[in-house]
Amino acid sequence: MARIVAVLPGDGIGPEVTAAALRVLERVNQQESLQLDFIEALIGGAAIDACGDPLPPATEELCHQSTAVLLGAVGGPKWSDPANKVRPEQGLLRLRRAMGLFCNLRPVRTHPALQHASPLKSDLLAGVDILVVRELTGGIYFGRKERHADYAIDECRYETQEIQRVVRAAAALAMQRERRLTSVDKSNVLETSRLWREVVNSVCAEEFPELEVEHLLVDAAAMHLLSRPASFDVLVTENMFGDILTDEASMLAGSLGLLPSASLGEQASSPGGGTVGLYEPIHGSAPDIAGQGIANPCGTILSAAMMLRHSLNADAGAKRIESAVYAALDKGARTADISTATPLDTNAMTEAILAEL
Repeated sequence: MARIVAVLPGDGIGPEVTAAALRVLERVNQQESLQLDFIEALIGGAAIDACGDPLPPATEELCHQSTAVLLGAVGGPKWSDPANKVRPEQGLLRLRRAMGLFCNLRPVRTHPALQHASPLKSDLLAGVDILVVRELTGGIYFGRKERHADYAIDECRYETQEIQRVVRAAAALAMQRERRLTSVDKSNVLETSRLWREVVNSVCAEEFPELEVEHLLVDAAAMHLLSRPASFDVLVTENMFGDILTDEASMLAGSLGLLPSASLGEQASSPGGGTVGLYEPIHGSAPDIAGQGIANPCGTILSAAMMLRHSLNADAGAKRIESAVYAALDKGARTADISTATPLDTNAMTEAILAEL
C-alpha cells in the first residue's frame, strides 16, 4: 500500500529545490521499494495568488492524510507590503499548529571538504556536530499581536507543558548522543525565560539525571557558537532564539543552503511508523536568485533524508541520501553559495548526487 508524501514547493527557489529533492527521493523510492506516492499542493504566496489563502483547505487536508510533508520555502517581496493582512508565512505557521508540530530539529555538522566555505578559522570547525532543538508553536511568533498608529504589540507567552514536551524531546535525543544538553534563554530579563529555566531544571533532574545540563543566556550562546562551536552537543531553546541561532550556526557549515530541518509532533503518530513531521531546508525563498537555476538543493535533499528516517521508518534510504550528498561534495561538486570557482547549477548538483546513488 502506497504511503502519501505531501510536497509543498511554495515560493521563490522552493519549487526548484523541491524538484531536486523529488528526483533523489524517486530514485531511493525505487532502490528501497518504499512505495511512496508524492502529491503536490499549494502553500504560501503561490496559494495566495491562486485562491487568496496561504494554507488552502485542500492543502491542509492533504497534509493530514499524508505520512510526511516536504516543504520548499514561503514568502517574498511580492507579498511583503505591510498593508497586506494575509502573508505567506501565515500558511506555514498555521500548518505547524494544525499538525501539532512543536519540535524543530536543526542539525549543524561541518564537513572537512567545506571548511573553506565558512568564515571561521578551520581549527574551530573540526568535530562540530550540533543538534539544535527549537520549540515551534509558542513564544512571540504565536502571541497576541496588535498594530496601532504609534505603537505595536507582540506578546511572548509560554506555558509549562509547552516547555516540558520540547525539553523532554531534546533530552531524549541528547541521551542518544553525548549526554550533554545546553539550554538557551534570556532569564536575566524575561519572565518566560525564567519559567523556561525552571522547567528545564525540573524535567532534567527528575527524568534525565544522567544528562550534563548547561544554561546559557542567548547573547552568550551566540558568541560561543562562533568561539567554541565544537563544545556543543544538543542545544534546546525557544522559538525566536532558535530561529536566529540556527541561521548563525549555518555559517559553521558554510552556507544556509546546506542545512536541513525536521518539524516533529508526538511520537508514533505517523502512518509510516515514525513521527508525524514536516521537512524543509532552513533557508528562505531567496527571491533574489529564484528562477535562475542556481540554488543549492542540498538542504532540501538532506531534509528528505530526515523525512525517511523520522517519519517513514526508512533509515537505510536516509543513509543512502546522506552518503550520496557527502560523496558528491567530497568529489568537488559545489553550487555558487559554497564556491566561486566553476560552480554547478541546481540541476548539475542534483545530477552529481544522483550519480552517487
